[in-house]
Amino acid sequence: MKSRRMFWQIAEKIKALIASGLYPPGTRLPAERELAETFDVSRPTIREAIIALEVLQHVEVKTGSGVYVLDKPKDKEDATTEQISAFELTQARALVEGEAAALAALSITDEELAALEKTLEAMKTGVNAEEADRDFHIIISRATRNKAILLAVNKFWSLRDSQPQIIQAYSTVCSQSDQDRLEEHYEIFKSLKARNSQAARAAMHAHFNRLIDALFAASEAQALEEVRKKSSQTRDLYSLSHLRTN
Repeated sequence: MKSRRMFWQIAEKIKALIASGLYPPGTRLPAERELAETFDVSRPTIREAIIALEVLQHVEVKTGSGVYVLDKPKDKEDATTEQISAFELTQARALVEGEAAALAALSITDEELAALEKTLEAMKTGVNAEEADRDFHIIISRATRNKAILLAVNKFWSLRDSQPQIIQAYSTVCSQSDQDRLEEHYEIFKSLKARNSQAARAAMHAHFNRLIDALFAASEAQALEEVRKKSSQTRDLYSLSHLRTN
């Protein structure tokens, strides 16, 4: 990924403070305003960081009370997430975000459509394109008015941004398909703007289906390269070309 979202950087800093013992399990984190001042960021950034930490089960948000630190062993979390492949993540995203797009088509506002259009422009110009990609999907999940869907999509992106095996699998695929990604996102946008649920679902599925195919192609190319390398090593091992005859 070219850069990490600011909210994720703040989430990492808060997680580090929790790990240091400053905020033991069961204690309440400082108020949103205080955290914003501490890290010198906006309150919406703090809000997104808290959502990310909640998805990762580091904290629990209690309405009207505050944000509380959970007692969750880190090694258990890592053992679970390290088993998730790029294929599994992409399939899960297709299933959830396809329905999210269909649902968002019924409730998305003009302001949210305008925000989506800005992300498309960023992807077109290449300025913060990766962040724009993420924003595009988060705006749609937020437009569903379903907090569980928003949490799920945020979790998907935190996995994509933090798991080495997923980052590696996506890196080659994403860098070679900027135009495809832009066109697919534009089709999703047009369907949402038309308030067409079926078309929005189909466009989102088409986007992820292309991504899954690209991941398979990259995986097959890597497997072929490994076979060639092994074959070359075997040939060198048994070759007689290094023997000279007089």
